[in-house]
Amino acid sequence: MGPSHHVRLSGCALSSTQKYKTPLSDLHVDMQVNADLEMSGQFEWMDLDTDENEHSIEMHLPYIAKIMETYKNQFTIVPILVGSLSPEKEAFYGRLLSSYLADPQNLFVISSDFCHWGQRFRYTYYDRSCGNIYQSIEALDRAGMSIIENLNPTEFTNYLKKYGNTICGRHPIGILLQAVQELLRNDSTISANLKFLKYAQSSQCRNVNDSSVSYASAALVFE
Repeated sequence: MGPSHHVRLSGCALSSTQKYKTPLSDLHVDMQVNADLEMSGQFEWMDLDTDENEHSIEMHLPYIAKIMETYKNQFTIVPILVGSLSPEKEAFYGRLLSSYLADPQNLFVISSDFCHWGQRFRYTYYDRSCGNIYQSIEALDRAGMSIIENLNPTEFTNYLKKYGNTICGRHPIGILLQAVQELLRNDSTISANLKFLKYAQSSQCRNVNDSSVSYASAALVFE
């Protein structure tokens, strides 16, 4: 799942292509899962221009091809473009996708970065008690990361409302958190553990003329 950067979506959209080409190998779209999701009546279809212009999903495809190269042509992908969703819609899509998340044969890849800071991003939140601007950005990001690790979608929504942190993939993340909560509600025998593994900034902002984008990676495991 990746956030939509170029088109307005009130829900989610599926890819109408049959495969994605990467420098390593072609990744085939699961047409049956697409058809099943379409039957819900809650998904639109991306046109080819939207699909080709959107980078949030595209950036992950070569990595998927590399990690899965041993299983080349033995797996399929289901690209889902996520629009600007209300918390209620995040919960709806979370419930809808929770059965796929419960299947141990499936892997969910969520595309997001973290804070886009600077005048060119129209976001300059700065808590001077943290030190330099880049330290304030990291503190802000890590506060959000901690909430995500707690798997609490309501707290994450409240955090976004309070700080307005410019996390592009906030809605795909919200869907994932809602899907996890749906699984935990329905099966008391499973537990979920999400941990952030890496955090970085494109540069260290020290004055209002600087800008940066934050990046973080995490892994979710069910036990």
